[in-house]
Amino acid sequence: MLNLETRNELCKYAKKIVDSGLVVGPGGNISARAGDKMYLSPSGFALEEIEPEQWIEVDIPTGDITDIGLRPSSEVLMHLYGYRSNPDIGAMVHTHPSHCIAFTLVERELPVMFPDQAALVGRTAYIPYIIPTTDLLADAVAAKVTTASSILLGNHGLVTTGRNLREAYYRTQVVEESAKIYLSAKAAGTLVPLTEQEVDDIAALESEDYRIQLLQKMK
Repeated sequence: MLNLETRNELCKYAKKIVDSGLVVGPGGNISARAGDKMYLSPSGFALEEIEPEQWIEVDIPTGDITDIGLRPSSEVLMHLYGYRSNPDIGAMVHTHPSHCIAFTLVERELPVMFPDQAALVGRTAYIPYIIPTTDLLADAVAAKVTTASSILLGNHGLVTTGRNLREAYYRTQVVEESAKIYLSAKAAGTLVPLTEQEVDDIAALESEDYRIQLLQKMK
């Protein structure tokens, strides 16, 4: 079985996603890149049910799917187009976090409100509702992944990317927490987000060291 390490990492983070309540039932799909291949969750499985050998291998340049008797996630095009659009992406995580979905029902632009959000996620992109599983949604996501690591999907959920599954997963957690904080703060009173300058100041810090230290703390 090829790329066992990647497959095991997918199983590990699939379980984390479910344990964190970021999906319900068979919702959501995740993938990771290994060279010219991506490994994607199969259709019809809850994420925590997937065994290492069941992740679907897809050739990124051609779109050819290795036949193992299972179908890839219905969002296969979204992942495939994302990897083609941005070669620096090593993993994609698509979830249905409740606070993120609630946020998209009332707002579009998620402000940056605290330093960890600025450092790990930065500014979050937004795509208005597009019917899931279509090439229209895949095209819309592919157009955003070159400039944003986190994309809110109106009335649908969240897509995050990273150099690896760990980074994409923690971005998912931070965006969901950010949406929760936003909704709570708006309900309580007037929201005071970080200013553009304050966000830029955090980005201008020893940003890579900051992110690495933060991720180490979140292990």
